[in-house]
Amino acid sequence: MNDAGAPRPSEEPLAGHLSPYRHFTRAEWAALRADTPLTLNLDDLVKLQSINDPISIEEVIAIYLPLSRLLALYVAATQGLFKATQRFLGAEDGKAPYIIGIAGSVAVGKSTTARVLRALLSRWPNTPKVELVTTDGFLHPNSVLKRDGLMERKGFPESYDGAALLRFLAAVKAGERNVRAPIYSHLVYDVVPDRSVVVDRPDILIVEGLNVLLPNKLGKEIPFVSDFFDFSIYLHADEARLETWYINRFMRLRETAFRDPQSYFHRYASLSDDEARATAHSIWTAINLKNLHENILPTRARASLVLSKDDSHRIESVALRKL
Repeated sequence: MNDAGAPRPSEEPLAGHLSPYRHFTRAEWAALRADTPLTLNLDDLVKLQSINDPISIEEVIAIYLPLSRLLALYVAATQGLFKATQRFLGAEDGKAPYIIGIAGSVAVGKSTTARVLRALLSRWPNTPKVELVTTDGFLHPNSVLKRDGLMERKGFPESYDGAALLRFLAAVKAGERNVRAPIYSHLVYDVVPDRSVVVDRPDILIVEGLNVLLPNKLGKEIPFVSDFFDFSIYLHADEARLETWYINRFMRLRETAFRDPQSYFHRYASLSDDEARATAHSIWTAINLKNLHENILPTRARASLVLSKDDSHRIESVALRKL
């Protein structure tokens, strides 16, 4: 509770008679799969999942196949509306990609969700071209963050080059060819100079990041990142679960990636178990939890779809925004 006795955002339910969402249990949502075919196998999932973010074939069947079916309907309807508008305007044939935003806390599993969704959507019968971009690439370089005293605020809104991200999304949405997005390396914990990924007029673009649903500050007459989204997903889990997952991931990385001498976090590889857990807890509390409270969780109610996870990373409930 805060000083005024009001609940924290994480305690505010999405349910209620005024809720803009329609709520589903896991079983109710799974029943909406209908005849959507399973196009992924266990080997595919092993390649797609992130560290400490397990996902099963059963999870794909229960959660992601119904979502794939829903998105197929939404994409077709949006493309039909675009073509109708083009005919009305007498405009030349163009191509506006369907853009999906994925938001949520550190350690909630956004990367796995984004990759699984991309794999499923790219295997639709009409084999659409699906691209995936993470907003990590739009972080300011470490040299800039150090100069501006923002290294301890990495992942907060001010640590991103928001103007560059908006220019990228505007160009993609306008149907421009060969739009470039910068690449981020989690190994060196920095944007990679002179490297980029090229997005060339995809049918669908997935944009994954912490704060992609965050509105701009009042008074700024510039578009939100989410203004370019046709659909958005928020991955939700209780704070205690998120902290546990973050610490467990830190411990896994300490035994793997952190041991690489090139890793920005190489200094943590030699910590004892107790020291490593204490360090992970400190980072989580000082940075990630604060960012969650201030910037990420308040955007949950802006999402088209909210997927809520249980202790084992299984999605236990689904909330779909009413049209």
